[in-house]
Amino acid sequence: MRTNTSMNGFMNVLLLAVSGYSALLAFIYFYQPHLLFFPNIPSREVERTPDEVGLSYESVKLVTSDNVQLDGWFIPAAEARGVVLFCHGNAGNISHRLDSLLVFNKLRLSTLIFDYRGYGRSQGKPSEQGTYRDAEAAWQYLTRERGVPAPQIIFFGRSLGAAVAAHLATIHTPGALIMESSFTSVPDIGADAYPFLPVRLLSRLDYNAKEKLENVACPVLIVHSRDDEIIPYKHGRALYAAAKEPKRFLELRGGHNDGFLMSGKAYQEGLDSFLSESIRNQ
Repeated sequence: MRTNTSMNGFMNVLLLAVSGYSALLAFIYFYQPHLLFFPNIPSREVERTPDEVGLSYESVKLVTSDNVQLDGWFIPAAEARGVVLFCHGNAGNISHRLDSLLVFNKLRLSTLIFDYRGYGRSQGKPSEQGTYRDAEAAWQYLTRERGVPAPQIIFFGRSLGAAVAAHLATIHTPGALIMESSFTSVPDIGADAYPFLPVRLLSRLDYNAKEKLENVACPVLIVHSRDDEIIPYKHGRALYAAAKEPKRFLELRGGHNDGFLMSGKAYQEGLDSFLSESIRNQ
């Protein structure tokens, strides 16, 4: 009698645990986009503009191949030596990237920065294929509407944006590709974060930046910090190993979101050195 009662209790607990685990797997599978795309953190509101930090700019409207309108800015630099096509990370919007715009401007680089669909004032809903189309629209704007030669365009992506920039570089060949604080793929970073879950089987999002890099023909700079608390340093080293020559690695200090600021002069000099060599040799 007691044995049966104990066994029934154990089976009930086991059934509850299995049900809970199954529910967690289902949640992760179907809710994935909400676990990767954070347009509302800190806000979709465009809170500041470049002129508040002393940069002149033009408001830009991009239209994607599937007819989604995107919001962006073009920030010209005096005596510009190139144009940065800026793909930002998975949270916030263009108004949260003013520090980077200042850095690029100081390096005599004009910048086109845009918000993905569903971010900031851009229309639509974010998705992996959608972000690829968004970056393509930015490329078309620079090359067709502004007439910027491909060798003068630098693809820059930070975090998730680096995977977007790498994808774009497999379709078009820019002057250079800079990937900062990025991961090898979504399944890889998911497996690091949740080793108790079959992330690779559940993943509906790929963003396989490492695989993309194997088909990139331009000079590549990989930027990463050993102190990155979100994307482990090993991802940066793996991306560097996957990239073809010519390539460089720039090590930062500081966290995922502030490493480029904490590294200050070393960061700017690293970018400057890489771009001086890469753009000159086009």
